[in-house]
Parts: sequence; C-alpha cells; structure tokens
Amino acid sequence: MASELVINVTAQETRIALIENGTIAELYIERTREKGIVGNIYKGRVVRVLPGMQAAFVDIGLEKAAFLYVADVFDGLDEYESLLDDAKKDDRNGDDHDSAQPDYKALHPIEELLQEGQELLVQVSKEPIGTKGARITAHISLPGRHLVYMPTVEHIGISRRIEEEEERERLREIVERKKQAGSGYIVRTASEGKSEEEITSDIEYLTKIWDEVVRKKDKAGAPSLIHADLDVVPKVVRDIVTDEVKRIVVDSKPDHDRIVQFITTFMPKLKSSVELYDDEEPIFDHYGLEVEISRALGRKVWLKSGGYIIIEQTEALTAIDVNTGRFVGKHNLEDTILKTNLEAVKELAYQLRLRNIGGIIIIDFIDMEKEVNREKVYAALDEALKSDKSKTNILKISELGLVEMTRKRVRESIGRMMCEPCPYCEGRGYVKSKTTVCHEIFRELRREMLDIRGTKVLLTVHPQVADLLYDEERRGLEELEKIFKKRVTVRAKPGFHQEQFEVVIN
Repeated sequence: MASELVINVTAQETRIALIENGTIAELYIERTREKGIVGNIYKGRVVRVLPGMQAAFVDIGLEKAAFLYVADVFDGLDEYESLLDDAKKDDRNGDDHDSAQPDYKALHPIEELLQEGQELLVQVSKEPIGTKGARITAHISLPGRHLVYMPTVEHIGISRRIEEEEERERLREIVERKKQAGSGYIVRTASEGKSEEEITSDIEYLTKIWDEVVRKKDKAGAPSLIHADLDVVPKVVRDIVTDEVKRIVVDSKPDHDRIVQFITTFMPKLKSSVELYDDEEPIFDHYGLEVEISRALGRKVWLKSGGYIIIEQTEALTAIDVNTGRFVGKHNLEDTILKTNLEAVKELAYQLRLRNIGGIIIIDFIDMEKEVNREKVYAALDEALKSDKSKTNILKISELGLVEMTRKRVRESIGRMMCEPCPYCEGRGYVKSKTTVCHEIFRELRREMLDIRGTKVLLTVHPQVADLLYDEERRGLEELEKIFKKRVTVRAKPGFHQEQFEVVIN
C-alpha cells in the first residue's frame, strides 16, 4: 500500500499526516508548549505506595504524579525474565513494544519493592490523559531504527511481521553475538533484510544513549529529566517510514534537512523521496487535509449510502451508533441493514485510527435477525482493524447488535487534544430549554417572595428567556404578582448564560 507523509511545521505546532491511498489515515500533532513525554526517562521519587491497588505514585517533576504498577517495577533479572514469553512466543513483542502479561502471583507485593521517598529510574509509557497522570515503567527501553534496546532484561524478541523463519534466525544470531551480557533487544520490522553492519550500528548507537543515561542518573537529583525522546518529526519518521512510504513532503527547510540526514543514515534508498514544499498555498490545504481533520472532530459521520454513524466520547468509554439515515435500500430490510453495517465497519475502523480513539469502545450496529449476517459484519470489522497499528481486541456481536472492543491508547485522541468542553453547556452537549428555565424562575420567585418582605422584584435573565417571559409565559408572572402582591420587573442581560438568572427583591 503506497503511502505519503505530509509534514506541516510552524513555530507553534507540528502536524504530520500519514496518507494511504489518497486518504489521511493517521494524524500526529505536537504543540511547542505541550510536547509529548512518552519515551522520556526520569529519575523519580516515590510519594505514595498503594498496597490495595498494587501500585505507587511517583513524582517525576510533572504537574501530576505518575502511576507505576507492580508489574512495571524491576525486581531482579531472573524474576522479570520469567514473565516474558519464551522464544516461540516472542512475536507479540513486535513494533508496539508491549511487554508480556504479568503473572501477578509471581510478583512480590509492591510494598516490599518500593518505599515512600525511594528514588528510581523510570520511563513514561503513556501520556497523561484527561485527569490521569502519566503511566510509567521501570523497564527501560530505547527505540532505534532497527532495534529496541532493553538494557535491564536479557531477552531477544523478533517482530511478528518478519515471517520468514530463516530471516528471523539470521537476525537473532547477529543480535546474540553483538549484544552485551545482561541486556536484550526487540528486533523491529525495519531490520528485515538489513546487513550486519546496519544492525551493529544501531546497537552501538543505543548503547551510547544508555551509557549517557546511567552517567546522568548518578549525578542528578530526584525528580529530574534524564533523557528526552526525539521530538515528533524524527520520531514519526523513525517509527513509520518504511519502503511503503513513497514520498515525504515537508514545508520546513530545517526539518527537511533533519529528515534527509536521518534517511541518509538509516534508509539511503529513500533519500530521493524527501521533498521540500515551498508553494504559497499552505501544505495541508494543498493536499485537502484540513477538511478531513475538521470532519474528524465532528460527532456525526455520513456514509456514502446515506446512512451515518454517531461517535460519542466519554471519560469511561466511546460509544458508536450506526443508523440507516437516508438509505432505504432496494430489496428488503435485512439487506439494507446488512449493507449499512458493512459500510459503517470500514468508516468506523478508519475513524478510530484517524481520531486515535482508545480504551473501551462499544459499537451499536443496527440489529440483524440472521446469525450469518452478524458473522459477516464481525468478520469485516476484524479484517478492517488489521491495518491498525494499535492493538485491538474484539468480542463477538451480541444478539442486541453490540460489539465490545478495546483499542490500545497511549496518547490523547485528536478530539481531546484539539478541543475543550463547551463553556456554555459545560460538556453536556445540551442546555435546559428556555421554557424549563422559565418554570425554574417561577419556583425560585415563590421561595423568595414567601420569605422576604418588599414590594418590588427585579428579575435579570438571558434575552431569549426575557422574550418568553414577556410573551408565552407572561401569565405565570402575573399570577405570582397577584398572589404575593409584588411587582416583577424583567431585565434582559446579553452576557447571561441561558440557564442563568438573578432575583433581587426591594
């Protein structure tokens, strides 16, 4: 699948779009004031140990303390090795850098491993998301172009995307000979077909970085930053660019030169694919990407048939609802529903990747009576998610037409990164109707008029609520004036929230 990388760099932010088959597939954004911290290595201090959660909070110098699970605490090489998959199962340690799932029974309680005030070296594995602090690990890993270096674990893993057994063994043998005792490596997909010299060069480069980390750690106090990972441009080029990427277009001369230098060192065959964009028209406008980004921020996404999907993100999960909309079909209802669901599968798989939606996801497909149709939709969803680099787990479609799935989340979705809760509705997505506000005002007036003496009442409200009180709801005010023998004057204030009002009695 031919791909392009389009990079827009300004003083305020950097945006990188991965285009596949002419459509934006992934979007990376890094703002100068909000640089990502995944991959950064810190010397931290334990501020609280939580035996009930088998976790600890660690101060690494950020606004919120970072979260460290017991499985992410290094507790001796032999014990940690026992938690890793054996050589036959090391495929799962591919380019996503996942560790094996821990056997919690084999782990010591966290209160035996950490104490408050203890200093330790940790690495950020997940960005702070929402109200949560960063997720950290004591298992340090340093990614290079061809390898991922694990200085504290003696283990060699091979990317599952390298399928030929002969090539896997060749790479394993090279790494075995070149690595230092007590350390380990994950061989990335980019290593396939590379020479021994190229692999050795990566090993030497990563070893130098680790030696510098150790040197700084011994001198630094806690909390402090020991090693910062690459910024977004070289990081994305390092992790994404393969032989499938035919063009890299960037509108910044300094970043163009940096990319050329990196490509020349690690991927000389792709040097000619790097282009400097210097037209007057903004690069994302030229490629039609701004429209796609705006579409990715919307709640409703229309399908070509006339159906649509609704995407609702909450703190706990993301709900996706599929609807037929304007699509009425040609034959019968079941066929119409099946076609809509199959079309929705492709779109929602695309939207999950583009929006970078992670965590728990519930998909409400239109109910299908036939089991064979439910199987078709499930198989289509499973196939559509195979191109997603983030790890996903899908459960079968229930009889209600619901699919429960998870998608690995390591950074904020673009919706949460680019948007903030509406200050008017406070993130609810709706406000009380003007009629509801009027009736709330009547109840409040009854309370105030009953308890406080005076003959005049000044009521300050939003202009549209004032119009309703003068018109359709005027009778309610007149009844209150008659009962309590007080005159109510309504004043409109444009700066008021629609739900806001103020009662003053003189």
